[in-house]
Amino acid sequence: MRRSVLSIALALAMTSPLYADVTIKGTGTGKGLGMSGSMPTVTMIKGMKMRIESGDGDKTMISIYDVENQKLYMFDTKKKEADVWDMAAFSAEVGKAVQVEGATVTVKPNGQTKEVAGKTAQGFDMNAMVPAMIGGEKGMKVTVNLGGKAWIVKGAPGTADYLNFYKAAGERGFIFGDPRAAKGSPGQAKAMSEMYEEFSKLGGLPYASEMDIKLAGEGPMAGLMAKMGNVTVTSVVTSVDTASIPDSMFEVPAGYKLNQKK
Repeated sequence: MRRSVLSIALALAMTSPLYADVTIKGTGTGKGLGMSGSMPTVTMIKGMKMRIESGDGDKTMISIYDVENQKLYMFDTKKKEADVWDMAAFSAEVGKAVQVEGATVTVKPNGQTKEVAGKTAQGFDMNAMVPAMIGGEKGMKVTVNLGGKAWIVKGAPGTADYLNFYKAAGERGFIFGDPRAAKGSPGQAKAMSEMYEEFSKLGGLPYASEMDIKLAGEGPMAGLMAKMGNVTVTSVVTSVDTASIPDSMFEVPAGYKLNQKK
C-alpha cells in the first residue's frame, strides 16, 4: 500500500488532471512512511477520467479516477481484480475529520524559473495548513502542514481544459489519493486536494514540484505525530503527448473481479 500511496502522490504532483487526451510521463521520489527510492509514472487523461500507471519492480500498479461518476478503480493485474471505491461517500467521510473552514492555502510566485521537459517553468512557493482528526470525529487533533515549491508552465497545451476539469472536480468535492491511506491521514489527503485546486488558478500546469508534508499534534503524542507524518515527494515531468487515447484505457478489463470497498 505504501508504494501505491507513493505512485499516486507522484503522479498528482507531476500534473493535476486535464480535460483532454494527454499522456504525461515522469519520474519522482518519495521519502517517509516507509517509502523510498524513485518511480516512473505514466498519467493518461481523457475527458473526466484519469489513469495512473506506476512501476514497482516487475509489478505495474494501475488506478483509474472517474470524476464524473465519482469512482476510483485500483487494479491488481496479477490477481485480475479491481477494488472499486465510491468517492462521493469517501469524500463525505474525510469531511467529517477535516475542519475545512480552518484551512489556509497559499501559492505565491517566487521569481525563479526552471527548464523542465523543454519548457520554461515559473517558480511558486506553496503552503497549506489543514486542521484534522486522527481516528474519526472524536479522535486526536492534528494539524497538517504542506510546504514546498511548484514549477508551473504557463500556456502549456491543455491549460484551459485543465481549469475546466478541476472546477468540476472541486464542485463534486473529489479527493485524489489512495482511500486506504487517506482514512488514516484525512488531513494529508485534503491538504493535497486543496493545493491542486490552487494550482488550477495559476493559468498553467505543474511540471515539477517539491513537497514536504508534516503533522503537528498536541500533548504527549505530538512527537510521535511529527515522526509519523513527515513525507517528502519530489517529481519531474519528462514528456507530454497530446495524441488521442483509446476509451478502453479507462475501463476495467473484461474478466476482472470487482471488489466494492468502503
